[in-house]
Amino acid sequence: MSAGIYMITGVMASGKSTVAELLAQRFDRSVHLRGDLFRRMIVRGREEMLPEPSNEALSQLDLRYRLTAAAADGYSAAGFAVIVQDVIVGPALSQFVSYIKNRPLYLVVLAPSEETILRREAERSKKGYGLWSVAGLNRLLQQDTPKLGLWLDTSSLSPQQTADEIWNRVHTEGLLFEA
Repeated sequence: MSAGIYMITGVMASGKSTVAELLAQRFDRSVHLRGDLFRRMIVRGREEMLPEPSNEALSQLDLRYRLTAAAADGYSAAGFAVIVQDVIVGPALSQFVSYIKNRPLYLVVLAPSEETILRREAERSKKGYGLWSVAGLNRLLQQDTPKLGLWLDTSSLSPQQTADEIWNRVHTEGLLFEA
């Protein structure tokens, strides 16, 4: 499998972190780039993304995406396989893809059922949903996100099975997304 940039997105509790880490472990040189790190680096003045975000929250989200893409391009140019993991839903997905310049670019959207997301959220110690509802964020994913790349319903797949599926699909089918 060639090195490249692998974008793993989906709603909170869809398995992005675990699957991204499992994919990163398959390469000799790899980076697991968590886009949320750039949000957390803002010490003062951070505006959180809410269901009805402020203009400043949207600007900071776009900054986070641009910084993530620039870091992904930098690591990729240095010969690392880069696995980017973040919540990138709605029209922002197309914008984010346009920020990444290096190729090959593989895009995977983890899209388990709403029931699965609710169960996974209840089972994990980290809680992602505050003011967001699972139904609301999942609706944004399912209805407003462009159908780019490979969409996987991972409801019945373990994280390892999901990583295997992505690995096998990229290896046998080639590019999942090419701008």
